[in-house]
Amino acid sequence: MTMKLYHLCVILCLLATVVWRPVLSAGIKNCSHCSEIEASKYLENANHALTQWTNRVIHANWNWLTNLTNENAEKKLAINLEFSKFLKCMWEETVKYPWTTYKNPNIKRQFKLMSVLGTDALPEDKLKKLEETIAAMESLYGRATIPEYGDNNSNRTLSLEPDINDILDKSTDVNELKHVWVQWREATGKKVRPMYAEYVKLSNEAARLNNYTDTAEFWIRGYDVDDFRPRMERLWNQIKPLYLQIHAYVRRKLRELYGDSMITKRGPIPAHLLGDMWAQSWERLDDFTRPYPTIDDVNPTSAMINQNYTPKKMFKVAEEFFTSLNLSAMPQAFWEKSILEKPNGRDLVCHASAWDFYDSNDFRIKQCTSVNFMDFITAHHEMGHVQYFLQYKDQPFIYREGANEGFHEAIGDTIALSVSTPKHLHKIGLLPKTSRTYEADINYLYKIGLDKIAFLPFGYLMDLWRWNVFKGITTEDQYNCDWWKLKYSYQGIEPPVTRTEKDFDPGSKYHIVGNVPYIRYFVSFIVQFQFHQALCEKAGQFDPKNPSSQPLHECDIYQSTNAGNAFKDMLKLGSSKPWFDAMEQLTGQREMDAGPLLNYFNPLYEWLKNENKRSGEYIGWETNKKICLKKGETSQP
Repeated sequence: MTMKLYHLCVILCLLATVVWRPVLSAGIKNCSHCSEIEASKYLENANHALTQWTNRVIHANWNWLTNLTNENAEKKLAINLEFSKFLKCMWEETVKYPWTTYKNPNIKRQFKLMSVLGTDALPEDKLKKLEETIAAMESLYGRATIPEYGDNNSNRTLSLEPDINDILDKSTDVNELKHVWVQWREATGKKVRPMYAEYVKLSNEAARLNNYTDTAEFWIRGYDVDDFRPRMERLWNQIKPLYLQIHAYVRRKLRELYGDSMITKRGPIPAHLLGDMWAQSWERLDDFTRPYPTIDDVNPTSAMINQNYTPKKMFKVAEEFFTSLNLSAMPQAFWEKSILEKPNGRDLVCHASAWDFYDSNDFRIKQCTSVNFMDFITAHHEMGHVQYFLQYKDQPFIYREGANEGFHEAIGDTIALSVSTPKHLHKIGLLPKTSRTYEADINYLYKIGLDKIAFLPFGYLMDLWRWNVFKGITTEDQYNCDWWKLKYSYQGIEPPVTRTEKDFDPGSKYHIVGNVPYIRYFVSFIVQFQFHQALCEKAGQFDPKNPSSQPLHECDIYQSTNAGNAFKDMLKLGSSKPWFDAMEQLTGQREMDAGPLLNYFNPLYEWLKNENKRSGEYIGWETNKKICLKKGETSQP
């Protein structure tokens, strides 16, 4: 293809921003013999056009999710459909190039990534239907409220953040906890269930148009390995013994609080008693399950309140951690345009998220922040995304994403492993200096474990369920009961009331209705410990070959430019290299491995084994109870 004819195609594509017309006009020759020089020029222009277009799309999506009005929904849908037409135009040109024959690995990789069209491969009417379905599910979720508990004739309704989360955090009234658990699923999942099968059908059709058998295969393509799912199962089996021990211990502590009639010694744990709407994090249980309750808790929330922390100050402190490593400060636009606390007078999706507007200057976070330690850690997590954006912002558009999706989620969490240490919290004035003891270390690791270890089976089963749905293994009449099979099998939990196929409990989680793959979080919880261990070695704070060196869980890389520069070098790659190359550059490993995670938690693991043995705890769970009734089933066995 001559450059003159190429520019004709790009101009026609860009005209789609105003008036759409067919792009592949007569006279544009086939490019089956285009040279790598021509291909390189094509990529340069394509990356530029994609950058401009994506900026417009991101603005429309931001406006919608931060202000759930019908007008913003219509604008979002319109721009997404126009973008789809542009992408089809570009894809049709991209696949004309014989990129599989090219020698330059950079050119070849960019073409490989651009040769997948995604949902935009759908015909326009079906793409519109898919976009409308996802938007409708998001809208229902974002606007969902539930009635207040009790017979007080109050018309007050509760939103997830902060109202319901406050109840889950503070209440030990089992009836109130059951009320909010059930009612949230009535307000979300049950209402979106009629739409979900249509979403699955259209999503799978798009995957097949991209030459993947289904959406499950399409979603895992970025991991660049053929045996991805067996690898995930092997990782889970590495971690499972640790999870079983913390599960048994927590079950005993909950049984002591709520009684044997509520929690049996050998049974699963009721989901509504774990301090989290989805039982994905058990950190709120720390107050009354802590191994050594007389030892002070590592929780600087009260210090934050006493020191007049605000949501903005929380993010300023997070920023200072990154800059201490010689990483980048947030640009001024970040502070001007982010939403760091819940605004009054409008509906929005409060789920915390980080945003790249692809203009190398506009990066934002949307978070309904409360002044507490959990949200302080979340601020570091979200700012980790932005830091990744900042480091790879000069890459071509096609490389401006994480080495894999799990890497992106892991960056801020890696930083948070240092931020949460008592050593670091003392440095920034949120904890008094105390001498570390064995008991304090066990308490500390236990609290981290209630978040990290408890999350792992949930992070895995979310997409196990969806992979089965996309593959037709789980059919529409089995959606909810198959969900609970996985929840029981992997997490060892049960619902507070029997569920049926009229319910749709997966839809009570934003990532299900928002079409967001979830295995990335499971991956991130593995690789963040690999990153942490490597950075601690570079900071001179951990030596895996020296048993007497500082334990991994005490490492704080704050102010280590050596660690920061190594981190930066990996982050700057974006997705320009396969993830295993990026992993190797920082850690020396090319595989995901739970070894560093197990190394980090080993003192806790040994303590839990001894404690559970001492108290005669059953490791695992069993039940005769029917936790979900399929269609046609009306009674318990």
